[in-house]
Amino acid sequence: QAQLVESGGGLVQPGGSLRISCAASGFSLDHYDIGWFRQAPGKQREGVSCISRSGGGIWYADSVKGRFTISRDNAKNTMYLQMNTLQPEDTAVYYCAADQTSRKYWGQGTQVTVSS
Repeated sequence: QAQLVESGGGLVQPGGSLRISCAASGFSLDHYDIGWFRQAPGKQREGVSCISRSGGGIWYADSVKGRFTISRDNAKNTMYLQMNTLQPEDTAVYYCAADQTSRKYWGQGTQVTVSS
């Protein structure tokens, strides 16, 4: 019954902000490394950001560094991606993932469209 469900995607104007969420059920996120990925039309899925289980290691893709922030709320068993100064190039389906070496879970994705 383990699953991840993203929410919060939508249409936003260039320069705007959006926060997307990923709610976990059937397992505890605090035991997993977590991350966000995205896939734009005609492109391969790419890593956006990840954070270690301990929270001591955080990574961002160069394209989003300084604009996006990854976080988790263990009490709510939910992870987030705060996206600021959004650009049309950020348009993609965003996926969350959780990894524990022997287990890896993916969400179904949420669409983020940046357009005027």
